[in-house]
Order: sequence, then C-alpha cells, then structure tokens
Amino acid sequence: MPDTPIRLARSFATVGGWTLGSRILGFVRDVMIAGFLGSGPVADAFFVAFRLPNMFRRFFAEGAFNMAFVPLYAKRLAGEGRASARGFAEETLAVLLSSLLAMTALALVFMPTLVFLLAAGFADDPERFDLAVVYGRIQFPYLLCMSLTALFSGMLNAMGRFSAPAAAPMLLNAALIGAMALAAAFAWPVGDALAWGVFAAGFAQVALVAFAAREAGMTLRLRVPRLTPGVRRLIRLGVPGAASGGVVQINLLIGTVIASFFAGAVSWLSYADRLYQLPLGVVGVAIGVVLLPELSRRVRADDHAGVREAMNRAAEFALLLTLPATVALLVIPVEIASGLFERGAFTRADTNAVAAAMALYAVGLPSFVLQKVAQPAFFAREDMVSPLRYATVSVVVNTAIALGGAPLVGWLAIPFGTSVAGWVHLWLLWRGAARLHGADLLDARLASRAPRMMLAALVMGAAIYGLAWLLAPAFARGDTRVFALLAVVAVGAGTYAWAAFGFGAVARADLRTALSRR
Repeated sequence: MPDTPIRLARSFATVGGWTLGSRILGFVRDVMIAGFLGSGPVADAFFVAFRLPNMFRRFFAEGAFNMAFVPLYAKRLAGEGRASARGFAEETLAVLLSSLLAMTALALVFMPTLVFLLAAGFADDPERFDLAVVYGRIQFPYLLCMSLTALFSGMLNAMGRFSAPAAAPMLLNAALIGAMALAAAFAWPVGDALAWGVFAAGFAQVALVAFAAREAGMTLRLRVPRLTPGVRRLIRLGVPGAASGGVVQINLLIGTVIASFFAGAVSWLSYADRLYQLPLGVVGVAIGVVLLPELSRRVRADDHAGVREAMNRAAEFALLLTLPATVALLVIPVEIASGLFERGAFTRADTNAVAAAMALYAVGLPSFVLQKVAQPAFFAREDMVSPLRYATVSVVVNTAIALGGAPLVGWLAIPFGTSVAGWVHLWLLWRGAARLHGADLLDARLASRAPRMMLAALVMGAAIYGLAWLLAPAFARGDTRVFALLAVVAVGAGTYAWAAFGFGAVARADLRTALSRR
C-alpha cells in the first residue's frame, strides 16, 4: 500500500507528540523531585515504592496482557464486528479486575516482604525501609488502575484512536507536579505528597481512556468473571508473554537489589533512567503502540511485503530520532545532568553519578528502541514463546555482568549490563523475526539511510561538544546552566537537521509528501 509510510509516520507522530508532552512534564517532575529530595533516603524510598506497581504493570499490562489482547481484539473487530469485540473486552475486563483486586489486597498485606525482595539493602536502614513500605502501600493500587488503562488503551489503539491513550501518562506527571507544589505551599512532607499523587493519578488515567472508549462507542459493562473460550485463549497467549515480561523484570529487580546496597544509587539510577527514557519513550512507545495493530492486520491478510515495509519504516523512524539522542547523552552527559537537576538538594556529586549512569545507558539506547520494532512481528503472529526465549538469554547476560561487575565497579555495573543485554536481545529478536517471515527484513532504503543518520548524528555530536566546551563558564554557574543547556540543545537540533538533509538521511520529497497529504 503506497500510503503506508505516510500513515505510519502520522500515527507515530500522534503518539510520539503526546508522549513527548508527557516526557517534558516528566522532566519538570524529576527536576522538582531532585530539588526537594536529592538522592537522600526519602527519594530512595519513593523510587523503590513506585517501582513496585510499575514493575508489575510492565509484567501484566504492558507485557503479557497488552501484547496478547490487542491482536485478539483487532481480529475480532475486523472479522466479527464491534459487538463481538465488545463482548470479548467485557469478558476480559471481568477476569482482569477480579484478579487484580485480589493481587492488590495481598500486596498491601505483604508489602514489607515485597520491599525486602526489591531492596534488600534497605534492611540495614530502618528509615528507608519503613518509608518504602508506607509509600508502597499507598501507591500499589496504581497497578490496578494502569492495568485497566491498558485494556481501554488497547481497544482504542486497535480502532486507530491513539490520542487518549498517549495523553493519559501526562496526568501522572501533572498530578505529581501538583502534589509537590501543594506540599511546598502547605509544608507537607514531599514524599507523602508524591505517594498520594501517584494514587490519584491512576484513577484519573482510567477515567480518561474509559471516557474515550465510550465516545468511540465501546462502553463496557461489568460481568461476572468467567473463563470463556476467548479468555482462555487470551490466557494461553498471555502466559508466555507474562513469563517473558517477568524475565525482563528480573533485570530491574537485580539492578534495584544491587543498587540498594549503595547509598544514593537507587535515586541516581532513577534520574538517569528518566533521561534516557525520553527518546525511548517518545519513539519506542509510539512504535510499539502503532506497529502491533498494523502488523496484526497485515499478518491476517498474509501480506508479507507489507509486514517488511512497516517494520523497516518503523526502524527508520526510530533511528532518525534515537541516534542523535544517543550521541548527545554520550558526548555531554555532565552538562545535561547538571542543567536539569543540579540545584537544591541535588549536588555536583549527584550530577557526576547520574551522568556516568546515563552515558552507560545511552550505549544501549538504539537497541532498546529497535526491540519495539522487532517484538510486534512475533506478537502479531501470536508467537509469545520466541520472545520469552530471547528475553531469558538477555537476562542471563545482564545478571552475569551486574553481579560479576558490582565488586569491581560498584553500582555502575547495572547500567552497563543493561546496555550489553539490550544489544544481545535485539540481535536475537531481529534474527528470529527474519526467520519467522522467511526473508531478510532489512530493505535497501533502510540499509542506505541508517549510516547517513549515524554520520549526521556524529556531526551534531562534534558541534555540541565544542559549544559545551565554549560555554563551560555558564555551565559552572547555577543561574546560567539551564540557558547554556538550552543553547546547546537548539544548536544540536539545527545541526542534526542540516546534516540529515545534507547527507541524504532524510529525503526532502518524503517530507513534502508527508506534509501535503491530508
């Protein structure tokens, strides 16, 4: 289909635009957290507590559930109509809601055990441990809310409605920013305000996507939970996906456990994670959301050429935006960390630690984004087992590096192991996807443009390194470093755009076509 690249690009832009807005608010949120809490015990406790529902959310909502539900729902919608798709969604809602209510109740009771398993190093620090338990109990219902949000978002994405699901994460960041503002105004404990902000944001996100689904004509009724044939099929597909998600979350668990033995490391890794998550979130999330229903439709039509075209254009979009971000995070990590965070309780030592972690994460950034391109090729064919095998290999690699490297280089072994494992995971996924579809997935256009994108990114890297060196006095002053960082970002963006067009990484004809089509 000739319009496929244009349609995909616009869908990516829709999701990516909303995600970018959310990530910008997320930066404001993290800047405020860094200023109020720095890398102290309250910050460590909040980040560990927030990681608990997020870890299970990725395990259930974004992993097993979403990747199994979307293809099944999309096929029902296309092949059997809206009534059948609505019935399947209601059956799924009933089982999902009852299961998560039980899980949340158990988690509230056994929260001290969960905190110990996630951050064993806190056991020797009662202040951090007790705070993490309190914050964990407040925030854990966020998992229930986000799983319901994933259900409604999956329905909307399958119907080609991407705006509301992509906008929902903005509510979390807005709620946390508002919570900290209120805490400052009324002298409330900032950590407590953040925990309750997460709780409130979860319900707001569910309300947004549920309303959008109703506006799309997909209002769901509550049913008695039953293991219908559709639900049983969802579970059969979801169990390998859940196992795959669980294997991936072992990386996070191991990293957090190791970091908990180093004072401040949990917070440093969290801040660094937020920085490299900007391009991963904007690009990777957009690709993952748009590509899965697109590939599901093409696999249903037995359109192998369309699958290859969609994956290559998604990879092209990913590299175009990810490579310059990777180079920037490698070239000026200290300037980025200081410009964003170094104020209030966040010290120069914190800046250096976050910068080191961020540079190590950046090494793996392209692989993390390209995994979002390769994974839907399996999920669209309802193959959940192959990604599980590949994820298992990657977690073994990550665990070996993190555990083996910690005695040598401390907590920095964690981001290094994550990046190495990311490239191993991508290689396995891409090789498996090519074998699954019976052809080399890389087409001539991507093979030609990818090196040009890398060259343009290197030119940009040289420009921003030189400018950061010239602006070193401004970066050294607290009142000017933000403006210095903004100047570097602006010059970097302009340089990359100029180089990308000049080297042919982006064709002007493609840009004109995308802008001229309705």
